Amino acid sequence: MSRPQHVPVLLDEVMTYLNVRPGGIYVDATLGLAGHSSEIARRLGPKGTLIGFDRDPEAMKLARERLDALREELGAEMPEIRLVPKAFSQAASEIEPGSLDGLLADFGVSSMQLDEAHRGFSFRSEGPLDMRMDTRTGETAEQVVNQEDENELANLIYEFGEERRSRRIARAIVRARPITTTAQLARVVAAAAPAMKGDKIHPATRTFQALRIRVNDELGEIRTLLESAPSLLKPGGRLVLISFHSLEDRLVKDAFREAARNGVYEVLTKKPVVAGEEEEIRNPRSRSAKLRAAVKL
Repeated sequence: MSRPQHVPVLLDEVMTYLNVRPGGIYVDATLGLAGHSSEIARRLGPKGTLIGFDRDPEAMKLARERLDALREELGAEMPEIRLVPKAFSQAASEIEPGSLDGLLADFGVSSMQLDEAHRGFSFRSEGPLDMRMDTRTGETAEQVVNQEDENELANLIYEFGEERRSRRIARAIVRARPITTTAQLARVVAAAAPAMKGDKIHPATRTFQALRIRVNDELGEIRTLLESAPSLLKPGGRLVLISFHSLEDRLVKDAFREAARNGVYEVLTKKPVVAGEEEEIRNPRSRSAKLRAAVKL
């Protein structure tokens, strides 16, 4: 297996808003391949602590390797690192209340997950319809596609994929069952709802997004993190969140607005921070990233 390329999204902006203090305690709730974490660790110093969460066992293994290499480089300047192989929704049970100087979460699917065909996240390569971030547990996309009734499928594609042609797609999926691979599903969706004039994305993009969100309960995970974050942060602690589609961004925006109204946070980003032109060229996946940040009062 080739070592995946990893470009942490909005890295400079994350560091600006996270405002890492040497000796502090920081959480990277979506460790991924440790791109953001490595930069946090460089700034923390030997008295600092970095806690990394990831429910993906493959990502956790690679992140551990990257951080071990960083330890070799930094030597005595390396902070304490604690890696938690769990979903970030469980942060409240792993972290002492009021102890954090900062918490970062990047809700995007990692490059590794998209690029490895066997994970089943992408329609661009043939692979099993899996899509689970935690491959040790839970139902797969294949089970959802082949077992849900037509109405349920249409609803989830509409709600989580924001796909207007969801009924037509669900009907085609039910007719084509059993569907076992990513390429097969992509063909079924594209035949039922071909790209319309002006479409910049593949016709299966929204359906794949919907299935991924459902399989991983992604919105439920985000809601839980948003609810627990205020109790985990110290006064002055920073919360930095990166969303990749409107459903995620809406949850973050609404939670920040509500918390600001109740005197919990001061919101630091009046509008979401997005990638500059140079970063978009270097890392096309950064195009849809939106960063919002707040500080606990």
